[in-house]
Amino acid sequence: MQQLDILADSRDVMLRNDVLGQLLRRDGAAARESLDRLAAEYPDDGAFPAMSVLARELERTPVAPFADHAALAVARRHLENEVVPAVRRVIPAQTVCAWLTPCWSALAQRAAALAFCGADAGNHAAPLWLRAGEWAAARKAVDGIESWRRIPAPLAWMTEARYRTSGLDDAWPLLTELAWLAPGRFAALLPELGDASLDALRRRFDGEFPGTGAMEDYAWFPAWLLVVKPALVGRLGEARVQRDVMFSRATALRREHEGDQHELVGLRQELSRLHEGLFGVYMATRRVRHP
Repeated sequence: MQQLDILADSRDVMLRNDVLGQLLRRDGAAARESLDRLAAEYPDDGAFPAMSVLARELERTPVAPFADHAALAVARRHLENEVVPAVRRVIPAQTVCAWLTPCWSALAQRAAALAFCGADAGNHAAPLWLRAGEWAAARKAVDGIESWRRIPAPLAWMTEARYRTSGLDDAWPLLTELAWLAPGRFAALLPELGDASLDALRRRFDGEFPGTGAMEDYAWFPAWLLVVKPALVGRLGEARVQRDVMFSRATALRREHEGDQHELVGLRQELSRLHEGLFGVYMATRRVRHP
């Protein structure tokens, strides 16, 4: 009798697993049939609401391009606020990203014709391609934005796409430009990249840089790197220096090894004017101590 009770208690598990199996196969019609059986026998099952959201998502497969940014915003909010939590509720953790990838790809495809709009920057195909892990498509989408290198959002998207496709070494020039242009976006991107060496440099910067502790301190990150990691001079030197941005001018110290002592004096004076604390760090690394 006890064994029969155990079997009866496992009936809901079996029905729930039937639904889950169809969801993992992305078969919306079959998932709906399994859900109906679960609802008939266990209408109060805790997983039913989340599973219903996912079944509906598989059953509806719109492919028409979005008419405007507002339509994309509605669809993106639905995915972020309803579908993603439901996926995390019922789909095994190790397959969450894989399950969501086609959803992000579908949104990106439908958003491909929408132009970049600064006032509505998040509603563009590029960040959706990034969410889908389609790095080449993300780079292509950003390339279609005029002057993307001077706009924080697309510059951040291209920086991530380049990192994902080519690694940190190739991403340094864009990371440098992003720190100058939008230090807040730069700081937000670092944990998204999840690069151990980059994270270690950020922790060191946070502990050593003589700044104010404000987000704007990260605009000095490239210049600080040239001081503490001179081996990066070649990669950071490929960033497009903006003479009207003081953080950018500070990286002119990369030329100190070119041998022109007169210019070196001028570069040091410029750094001293731009940031006295960073100049102190710089000079401390170049002092010669005699016995």
